[in-house]
Amino acid sequence: MKILFVHQNFPGQFPHLAPALAARGHEVLALTDASNQRPSPVRVVKYAIPPKIEISHPLGRTYAEMAERGWMAARGARALRDRHGYTPDVIFGHSGWGETLFLQEIWPDAKLLVYAELLYRTRGHDVGFDPEISPGTDEARVATRARSAHLIQSIVQADAALSPTRYQADSFPPELRGKITVIHDGIDTDKVRPDPAATLTLPDGRILRAGDEVLSYVSRSLEPYRGFHVFMRALPEMLRARPNAQAVLIGGDGVSYGGKPRDAESWKARMLAEIGEGIDLSRVHFLDRVPYGTYLSLLQVARVHCYLTYPFVLSWSLTEAMAAGCLIVGSDTEPVRELIRDGENGRLAGFFDREALEAALIRGLAGDPDAERLRAAARRTIVEGYDLKRVCLPRLVEWVEGAHKFKL
Repeated sequence: MKILFVHQNFPGQFPHLAPALAARGHEVLALTDASNQRPSPVRVVKYAIPPKIEISHPLGRTYAEMAERGWMAARGARALRDRHGYTPDVIFGHSGWGETLFLQEIWPDAKLLVYAELLYRTRGHDVGFDPEISPGTDEARVATRARSAHLIQSIVQADAALSPTRYQADSFPPELRGKITVIHDGIDTDKVRPDPAATLTLPDGRILRAGDEVLSYVSRSLEPYRGFHVFMRALPEMLRARPNAQAVLIGGDGVSYGGKPRDAESWKARMLAEIGEGIDLSRVHFLDRVPYGTYLSLLQVARVHCYLTYPFVLSWSLTEAMAAGCLIVGSDTEPVRELIRDGENGRLAGFFDREALEAALIRGLAGDPDAERLRAAARRTIVEGYDLKRVCLPRLVEWVEGAHKFKL
């Protein structure tokens, strides 16, 4: 088959699937934004960067931006069709940026598959979950509904859709949920695994080793959606109770989800202003964003890994931390509960229950008597249900190759 992937930041969620399909003899091509410079495992063509849209009313801004990107992607598709005679059998695109909205007007006979990462919801998810940061006002809920328009349109138009977790699939309403198959992107458990010889060299030259009293925290950006403020507020008591512990944080100072604080240049600055005098900063190490190898080394040396999140998209970092055999202390929120069962393969604490979080972190760093059992069970969860090569990739390949069976 001729299979076209569409993603403004390709390979995005498709770094393994696209080359796997090519290796099976399919003609695989990717359509992406002209500014995307990421290395690609398959041949790439690019569409023009969408112009900035000036919309005075905020409720229409998101749809206007996504529709404009969709039009740029459609223009790129039209050039492929008219200049090069290209017609795909299957299109598989991420629905998040509007790129799939108009592709069926260019190729009406192609099967359209979309990656349905999450549907924004006004209740029961992130909106209003954390009143300190984003109160669930009528205005916030209305804005969320407006931001969902292109996501709903994308899946309505699609022949079939894919989500990586049940929680994310279930964010869509029942009338759309039936289109969605749940298959995780997959974790390479041959690469991401425990390493008792692992070391991590900190910027000051200090070397941390597997077995040391290390607490890890990882997020693309240090922000409330991933519980950064909650984690930071738990540090003073944890550091007081464990005088030899080192906390290592990976994440940028920007914002990936939500917004910036009103009273500081970043959430890191905001939280250091709040609690900075209450912690020994020589024992708290901010590594910013780091190469993958450094990130993996941190997971392998950590005695405890803390993962906190709003009810939202699940991070790859949790599944990789589990594959690395970390002792997980996670937030008792729905996306985390899909993978972590308290006392069976990790520990859970209420997102807003600072005392419970502190106690779980201290217990883990002190030498939780159940640590080895929990670590092994965490890794087993990923190996048995989320392994890239043996579980997820074969299912993903089969799903795409079976696209001809999907009916709109």
